[in-house]
Amino acid sequence: MPYLIDGHNLIPHLPGLSLSQLDDEMRLVGWLQAFHRQTHKQVEVYFDRAPPGFAGRRQVGSVTAIFVREGLTADEALRRRLAGLGRAARNWTVVSSDHQVQAEARATRAQVLSSDAFASQLVQLAREQPPGEAKSGVSEADIQEWLDLFGEKGNADKSE
Repeated sequence: MPYLIDGHNLIPHLPGLSLSQLDDEMRLVGWLQAFHRQTHKQVEVYFDRAPPGFAGRRQVGSVTAIFVREGLTADEALRRRLAGLGRAARNWTVVSSDHQVQAEARATRAQVLSSDAFASQLVQLAREQPPGEAKSGVSEADIQEWLDLFGEKGNADKSE
């Protein structure tokens, strides 16, 4: 069963991730790539507040990341995607803690998981990962490319 995920809703529920990090989206994509490697489930993750010129769909390894343009929200984009799926929505799982998104997903007969419940699954899968395999699935080069796309240069270190 494929997954539709509200990315910014999920980030605060994962250890080591914070919405205040410059590379929070890319780090989440790393978690989702590891999830895909272990489950072979299709993943689409939605992020709102895309920087100017960066909105749109990106294939990042095995994960499809949708960056929602300013003026829309990930919730709205998820609802549109569910509506576009029609009867096939029942074959998808929606990951969000937003009650309205959950209600609309249930109305389409999609499965629903809260962000907290899905984060617990991701953490459990990470624990079961074979030794020596990278947990995030994201290389430093990938992170730097991501930062370059957002206009950030150099090391991602910063004071908090």
